[in-house]
Amino acid sequence: MNQSTAWNQNKPGQEVAKTDQALADAAQAGGPARSTPVLPPVDIFEDDAGFTVLADLPGVSKDRLVVRVDGDNLVIEGAASAPVDDDMTLIYGEILNPFYRRTFTLSRELDPTHIEARLEGGVLRLNIPKAEEAKPRRIAVSVA
Repeated sequence: MNQSTAWNQNKPGQEVAKTDQALADAAQAGGPARSTPVLPPVDIFEDDAGFTVLADLPGVSKDRLVVRVDGDNLVIEGAASAPVDDDMTLIYGEILNPFYRRTFTLSRELDPTHIEARLEGGVLRLNIPKAEEAKPRRIAVSVA
């Protein structure tokens, strides 16, 4: 399987879905946020079973992360925030609380209904299985 046919990253700036307003509000509530979403760096691995995506999302907690499939697109969105007490008021800030967004086009060779996601230490791990018909299989040969 050629990787370019099974996995395509959407071009930066290409809008896949409208921003989830709750995430945008959460980013604003946590402090200054960028007006343009930040593309989180990712590593993508392939094996016979499917793809594994590792996305670096520092400062994003589970409640500020959305991973969804929208049509043929996988969308990752998350709002980072610095941990501060509710009774504190920001008077000077250099830490930027970014809003991360990354989209990928999923090929028909993948099974989006069985995607597994785990967030640990600021790294999102997605396991995206290949559809059964796309997995390599051995053909038994009979003797005539």
